[in-house]
Amino acid sequence: MTGISIAIDGPAGTGKSTVAKEVARRLKLAYFDTGATYRVATLWCMREGVDLAVESDVAAMVETMNVGLVLDPRNPRVLLEDEDVSSLIRSDAVALTVSKVATNLEARAALGHWQREVIASELDGGYSEGRGIVSEGRDITTIIAPDADVRILMTADEEIRVARRAGEGADLATVREAVLGRDKKDATVVSFHTAADGVHTLDTSDLTIEEAVQAVLDLIAEVRGDDAAEAPAASEAPAADVADEAGE
Repeated sequence: MTGISIAIDGPAGTGKSTVAKEVARRLKLAYFDTGATYRVATLWCMREGVDLAVESDVAAMVETMNVGLVLDPRNPRVLLEDEDVSSLIRSDAVALTVSKVATNLEARAALGHWQREVIASELDGGYSEGRGIVSEGRDITTIIAPDADVRILMTADEEIRVARRAGEGADLATVREAVLGRDKKDATVVSFHTAADGVHTLDTSDLTIEEAVQAVLDLIAEVRGDDAAEAPAASEAPAADVADEAGE
């Protein structure tokens, strides 16, 4: 399992964050939520009072960020100016604003370059000591890591995706806008609803977390032609239903 790169794309609410994190944990790989880079960039711009409508200003501000990433799947964190902002970047304010950065092509190019560097660096060492990395987001399988060893597009029924997020305790109207509104906006700059050539589709609409995780592990083993992706003991399995943290 040395130096393996696993890329998981998909819209919000499909379970990609939960599944990617658990797969990384079981295989002792690094976990990289690329959506967090857009969120921390958004938080940084909001704090600095940048007009998000001015694309060049946003892109320039992205270049000034001092951000550290902890890629441990058991406790992934984002540090902005040495402050742990892992919770702040998941706030409603950021969730409803992040598309302004994610659809900014200049900022997206800069963040994409950073994401590729993170993945390349991890394959040579880092948290996983070179074992590999599981990256998830919206354009990982096509733009950021098209040469990943395993590429997966996770999908799920629209209403199921909204219900999963609403089940996390948030206001339903806010959730619907954050999930579906964000998808609609981001779809103008990146395709994440249809699998590209060579990308495997995994529909999680009727799957539990464990079933979705095992499906990914089985696919990894199939692609690599080995039996390294075995399921852990039942006591290590996560909770029953697929949920998805607020990714890109």
